[in-house]
This record gives sequence, C-alpha cells and structure tokens, in this order.
Amino acid sequence: MDSDTDSPKSKTPRKEKNKKNKKKKDVPPQPDRIEVAVEVVREHPNKTAPVVGYFPSGFDPVKNHASGSGPSEFQLYRHRNMSKRMQLVVRPPGTSVEFVGTSFSGEAAAGHRTMFALGLLDKEAGTLKIVPIAGNKIFRLEPKVKGVDAADNEPASSTLEEMTPQQKFAETTAILGTKKDIEKAKKKLALKQDEDPNSQRNLNLKMKNVSVKESALQSTESHVSRNIPPYDTSATTPQEAYVLDKIILTGEWNYLEDIYYNLHQEEKADFSSYPTFVRNRVEGLRKIKDESEKRKLSCIFSYINHLIKFKDQHSFGVFSAKGHKIPNILRYKFSNMFAVSELRRLPPEKISLLISYVLVLTLFADNFQTDCTDIAKDLSMSVLAVRKVYEELGCKLIRQKGTLNSLSFTLSVPLTFPDLKNKGKRKR
Repeated sequence: MDSDTDSPKSKTPRKEKNKKNKKKKDVPPQPDRIEVAVEVVREHPNKTAPVVGYFPSGFDPVKNHASGSGPSEFQLYRHRNMSKRMQLVVRPPGTSVEFVGTSFSGEAAAGHRTMFALGLLDKEAGTLKIVPIAGNKIFRLEPKVKGVDAADNEPASSTLEEMTPQQKFAETTAILGTKKDIEKAKKKLALKQDEDPNSQRNLNLKMKNVSVKESALQSTESHVSRNIPPYDTSATTPQEAYVLDKIILTGEWNYLEDIYYNLHQEEKADFSSYPTFVRNRVEGLRKIKDESEKRKLSCIFSYINHLIKFKDQHSFGVFSAKGHKIPNILRYKFSNMFAVSELRRLPPEKISLLISYVLVLTLFADNFQTDCTDIAKDLSMSVLAVRKVYEELGCKLIRQKGTLNSLSFTLSVPLTFPDLKNKGKRKR
C-alpha cells in the first residue's frame, strides 16, 4: 500500500529528466563582453603607417630571435615622389639571405578592392584603434641572396659616383620608375644617340650598303600625303585599284550582316535609319539572285553606314547618330585609324580620310560608276566638295547618256592622281 502513495516528484518519467539535463549541457559558455570606444586613425603623410608582411618560406623572425640568433634587422625604403611605392627588407643576423617585399611588383601588383587595416585592442583602457597599413598592401617577403639577386637591380656605388646627374636619374628611373617613366626615358635616350659621333659614324657605314628604291619611296610618300585608302597603281581592273581586303578586314565581315538579314524580313524590313545612299539602293539589292554577291554588297553598305554614323557621332552639333551602335571591333578600329581626341572630335585630316574611305566603298557598291548626289547629302557636304574628293581618288567625271544634268564618276585604270606639286599654288 505504501508503494501506491508515492510523492508527485517520484512520478516524473526518467525520459523527461534526461531531456532537461541534455538541454543544460548543450548551452555554450557565454564569452566575456567588453565595451570599447572605437577610434579610427587616419594615415598621416609625414608618418609611416604599420607595415604588414608575411614569409611564404616559413621563416619566423620571432622564433629566430628566441633561439639566440639575435634580432632581425627591418628596413623600409620609400620612393621620394610616389609615397605608396615601398620596399621592405628583413635581414636575419649571421646569414647571407635577406627577405625582400615590395608594394609595386609581384603579388602586391595584382589588382584588389580590399582595404586593409590593423586593430589594436587595449582591454584596460577600453579602446580599439583601427590603423591603416602602409600602402594598403601586404608585403610578400621572398628570400634573396645578398650580392646575387640585388646585383642586377642596384648600380654599384663606384659606378654611381662616376655618373652624371642625367645618367643617375636615368638609372634610378629604370629601377624604381613606372612603366610610363621608363618608356619616356628610353625615347629620350634614343633621341640623344643622334648627337653621339660614334653612332653617327656607324649609321653612315650601314647606309652605304643599303640600296634605295626611288619608285617605292615616291609611292609611299604619295600614299601618305594623299590621305586615301590603300591602293595599287599597277592594277589592271577597277576592282583591284583599291584593295578591299585592306579596307574591310577578314574578321569584320561577320559583323556587317545587318542589312543582309534585314532584306529577308521583306515587308517588315525597316531601313529608315540608314543613310540616303543605302536606302536608294535597297531595291537593287533585292533583285540580286546570287546570295554571296548580295551578302557582299550588303556588308559594304553596312560598312558605309557605320563610317557615316561614326563621323556624325564625333561631329559638333550632330545628334542623329547618337543612339547608333557600332560593333566593338569596328569602333576600336575607327578610333585608332581616325585618331579620336580626348574631346571626342576628329582632326580635319582624319575627317578627310574617313570621307575617302566612304567614297571608295560607294564605287564598289555602284560597280565603279556612281552618282554623288545622295552621298553628298549623307556626308553633309556640297556636291562640288564631294566631286573634288572623287577626283583626288583618281575618278573621272562623265555625263550619263540620255540625261542633261545627271553626272556620275567612274574609276578607270591604271590609277592616275592629280599632281600634288601644283596643289595649293596660286595662279598668277
């Protein structure tokens, strides 16, 4: 009977007791919390920030000092003009090996978006100082042998004493200068070599053995001064007079198929954004049955379109081509070929070169007999100005049969150009 009258505590199941014990054991100990005042220290131009580096070889200067070898020597070198260009050297005692790390080469030269800082916690004072590190770089300290690895980069002291100030500056630039400074120094050195009598004497000896082809020089001079696309004066057909493969390169044709694909849209095709020269010849393109010929001409028309839009995009007060997208391969080529300035304007001589490219391609598009009325409108030029450029390209003006006022230009071979010597002379 006594066993039936147990207390309520004795009736608690054992499983519930085990669960409560487990919950108490699983609670991790709470860490001690410290309230600190955070202070962010800004980098001072006249003070050196803490330098952070690591030894990938496994060398530990603290253990090396504890073993009785003595403390390692730390030296930090900073560029006089570029404060973030630094070199850290660690020299352990009693060895010919030193550890060198820089903030401008190797691993430190790789681009990163991380901002490094060093935190200094003072529990007693209750402060946490956030300090920036030197140059925002982690120095990778690589082992180097004294007198071997440094011999190629550091000029000997005796040699420096014998150098002139200009030579010392050039030597220092070659070691610590940026790539841009090194290139400038090389160009200056090449220019000054002309004043050296020894180099001048060697040049005269070399030039005696060089045979000069006068006709090649004349052809090169006229090509540069005429400011026109690549041509061949020995061509026997108009198709070969101007080298199409040098105007539209092999890898560019695949980016010029917009008109060709637009033709297959039939009624949905929209050519309203194209120049007048292209729109007036769309119906002629539709009638071509040879698909390869149709594709070729469509690509030439597309190239003309991109050239005209590129000119408009870099012309003052012209906004019609603002939203036109030129393939990157062509935009990069045009920017280099026509020397786009920082103000996004084309130099006058490069505008003339671009117009020459456009007019040469119109000859290919119209089977080397073209009317200049519509292309003059697209280039915002007078018919007389366009006529002058066609003549400079070696074209001849002809009157079309059955019409009184319709004039066209044709390209005949061999190419003959106006005499450059008489150009610009005043008639008396």
